[in-house]
Amino acid sequence: MPIKSIDGCIGCGTCVATCPTDVIRLNPKNKKAEIMYPADCQICHLCRMYCPVDAITISPEKSIPVIVSWG
Repeated sequence: MPIKSIDGCIGCGTCVATCPTDVIRLNPKNKKAEIMYPADCQICHLCRMYCPVDAITISPEKSIPVIVSWG
């Protein structure tokens, strides 16, 4: 599973909004982010980069380097 964990979620929904493959969803009961479709993760790092509290950890063995087009 590319996303290792979501710890310390504040329920803002930013990760849900930024995920292009709809891997993360907010739990309707506790309003916290949960990994719902791990097999669909494209390891784009958007959820991790935009999380305001740095709650998302990507598995190092599954991670690919983040490449940006500006320098």
